[in-house]
Amino acid sequence: MRVIQKIQQVIAQEPQHPTGQVFSRLISGLEDELDFPLHELYKLNASDFQLAMEILQEWRLDRYYLGKSKTFDVTLQALPPIKHKP
Repeated sequence: MRVIQKIQQVIAQEPQHPTGQVFSRLISGLEDELDFPLHELYKLNASDFQLAMEILQEWRLDRYYLGKSKTFDVTLQALPPIKHKP
């Protein structure tokens, strides 16, 4: 199970719980590219803190591949069409 799915479960189980609130703000901040106060992470217990670290790593990796695919797409658009031999 991906980390984002684990966090979704935590939020869905108790959305008003402080842990669910921290995760909601973290995901929202990542999605909207907003500032997130790191001291919020210190409110989490050790396992939830680890989950938050994993989502940051996963999110960063996903963003890397998204950026890479956008670059690849732009590169393909810039190339002249391939002429096929009859």
